[in-house]
Amino acid sequence: MNSSLEKTILVGLERPSIARWELLESLEELSQLSLTAGAEVIATVTQRLERPTAPYYIGKGKAEELALLCEEKKATSIIFDDELTPAQGRNLELLCKRKVIDRTQLILDIFAARARTREGRLQVELAQLQYLLPRLTRMWGHLSRQSGGIGTRGPGETQLEVDRRRVQERISRLKNDLQSVRRIRQTQREGRTRHQWPLVSLVGYTNAGKSSLLNLLTGSAVFEEDLLFATLDPTTRQLVLPNHQKILLTDTVGFIRKLPHTLVESFKATLEEVELADLLLHVVDLSHPHYLEQIDAVNAILKELGAAEKQCLIIFNKIDRIAHPDLIRRELERFPNSVAISARFGLGKEEFLTRLEQELSSLRVESSYHLPPQASALLAEIHRLGHVSSLRYEDDVAILTASVPIALAKRLVAFEKKLFVKAHSCPK
Repeated sequence: MNSSLEKTILVGLERPSIARWELLESLEELSQLSLTAGAEVIATVTQRLERPTAPYYIGKGKAEELALLCEEKKATSIIFDDELTPAQGRNLELLCKRKVIDRTQLILDIFAARARTREGRLQVELAQLQYLLPRLTRMWGHLSRQSGGIGTRGPGETQLEVDRRRVQERISRLKNDLQSVRRIRQTQREGRTRHQWPLVSLVGYTNAGKSSLLNLLTGSAVFEEDLLFATLDPTTRQLVLPNHQKILLTDTVGFIRKLPHTLVESFKATLEEVELADLLLHVVDLSHPHYLEQIDAVNAILKELGAAEKQCLIIFNKIDRIAHPDLIRRELERFPNSVAISARFGLGKEEFLTRLEQELSSLRVESSYHLPPQASALLAEIHRLGHVSSLRYEDDVAILTASVPIALAKRLVAFEKKLFVKAHSCPK
């Protein structure tokens, strides 16, 4: 065991609304999150309850047992699988005399450690402060009631207002800074629009293999590791498909069940790439025992982002870990718009690229054109933005067949083969 790791106890509540396996899966994921954050799980505590209790989230008797377990195991912290109210967190810390955090705080802590870009750090800090603000208020209210009496009320209330105002001012500044980030992204997006390259976004549950797929397709060296939230900051790379079509491929932050709403809100600037994508590639870890539930969790977040109706191709990843090929065949049949690959070993790459070309074909128009000499600028644009499959010249007229973006196709309508020939066949 690593003595430098913080020793923690996990706590979960089994309610009638969730199955036992769902609780155990959620706690296993919480254990992985704890490891990612630098903690060693030394015990797990669960309790069956209709609903959380107001004072301790768990029952009072179970909370007292938890305090004794902390002493026995020499735990340094307790992590709850759901978000605690400020009062619950405070009561548990007083009873157990240990640091008590919840799933939301844990995820925020991991994000804070993993954010590398200025934008990522801004977004994490905003989410942390939004989480802190109501707890700051409750904390000061608790201290004021504890001390009480003449001569103590004013300073406590004054300090509360000062701290609250400072946090609110910082939140406002962060929101303004993120608005600037959005404006920069909009400028970058306008530049991409001029190129008319499709934007394809990788989405999926954390650790599904999105970064591995980006690296496989583009030859990038995006950080990848078998840990939750190995990649936090988004990465965009250009990819040229076998049919010579150029696209922009964006890797986004991994999703997770019970993803804090404040985090989703704070990361809206980054997740705009998902909202505005022409196509989503939903990467799924097929080797995970509960991959179907992970698919549902990702779809729920896509719905929250307003991207649930986006054109989407499911990528069943990590097929190198699947012992029974029947599982792969079954899921490809269940999800017709899907392919199976191993991003780590490149298995299924060619089939995936073919399907990707097919998915993107709806964003382009293939037609034949007759371009006169004076339309040379348009011909150059077709070469730059589209894919020319055939080209020949007759009396200085360029006769070509090409696949081009829809916006460009609209400008080329007058030069489509039939229309152009018809125009020249009319008597003068």
